Amino acid sequence: MSKMFTLYGAQMSLYTGKARAYLTYKQIPFREVFSSVKVYKSIIQPKTGVRFIPVVETPEGEFIQDTVQIIDDLEQRFVESSIYPATAKQHLVSEIFQLWGDEWLLIPAMHYRWNKNNYPFIYEEFGRVAAPNMPAFVRRFFGKKLASRFKGFVPVLGITEKTIPAIEDWFENHVLVELDTHFATHDFLLGGRPCAGDFGLYGPLYAHLYRDPAPGAIIREKAPHLVKWIERLQNSPESAGNWLENDQIPETLIPLMSRIFEEFWPVLTQSVEKIQQWIVENPKVDSMPRSIGFQQFSIGGITEKRAIMPFHQWKFQRVIDLYNGFDEEKKVDVDTFLQSSFGLQVAPLPIPKRLERINNKLVIAKP
Repeated sequence: MSKMFTLYGAQMSLYTGKARAYLTYKQIPFREVFSSVKVYKSIIQPKTGVRFIPVVETPEGEFIQDTVQIIDDLEQRFVESSIYPATAKQHLVSEIFQLWGDEWLLIPAMHYRWNKNNYPFIYEEFGRVAAPNMPAFVRRFFGKKLASRFKGFVPVLGITEKTIPAIEDWFENHVLVELDTHFATHDFLLGGRPCAGDFGLYGPLYAHLYRDPAPGAIIREKAPHLVKWIERLQNSPESAGNWLENDQIPETLIPLMSRIFEEFWPVLTQSVEKIQQWIVENPKVDSMPRSIGFQQFSIGGITEKRAIMPFHQWKFQRVIDLYNGFDEEKKVDVDTFLQSSFGLQVAPLPIPKRLERINNKLVIAKP
């Protein structure tokens, strides 16, 4: 049996970009299969029960879906050059950045793709899914139809006329500036070696914001060091470097993390509260819908509504579980860092009704 893994995905797919960069960094032998409609119908949906990419097929014929699950599983198989730091603060910061990249950088990724002039490029990209072997004008025709489904998701994320100026100011004058400053002096988030947080950032920054023409031009103009970081993660490293010594967190990450705790963290904690309430009010339901209503959030001082997504709780549980698993000495060290850097008082977040993924579906864990 071949030892080759198979990645089912697409270049324009945010999470495929994350998975591909991880497989490349770990030097895991893999081939990539483009997720055309034919591949969705014949492989992805029958083998996973869902219509999401990326999917990784193992040499043993197992199919793993969702990048967090893919990375968690493969880290157990390929223990060399782990992307999970062994020290408490770095591990926690890595997981926070992975979550932020996966879920909050989705906001500018979706805005700049669908609200800016990325056409006909993006229609051709999506057209390859439906008509991979047809001429470009045919691909654009089919791509426009397919892309409209994704564009319809934009307001659900809270991307509206009201928030767009704040999103653009945050992304162009904060995220890009702070990341560029950081990568001017560090190869990766925590030093000379990528962590899980690097791959969380890479997905949206590469697949949407670097490849798409409109945001790509902005990034190349405003953040050349960030561009070099993106291109570093595209290639297999000659050798793995090291994270900073003594569990150090670079000072250049503090401004970014301040905004994470100011704007993203409340969304996570409020989502958990709403999801816990929803589960209590729906005692006969076993699996979770994609969303359960709307909640308020703020970005750049502008308030809007966005969907409450149970998947956020599943990912947030990993961060909470990591913190709760630290011994008392490590907790004190982490608490001191969070308090001194962000004025953040750590309080236990009760999640009595936990969520888990079974057969790629989000379900309520049995007590």
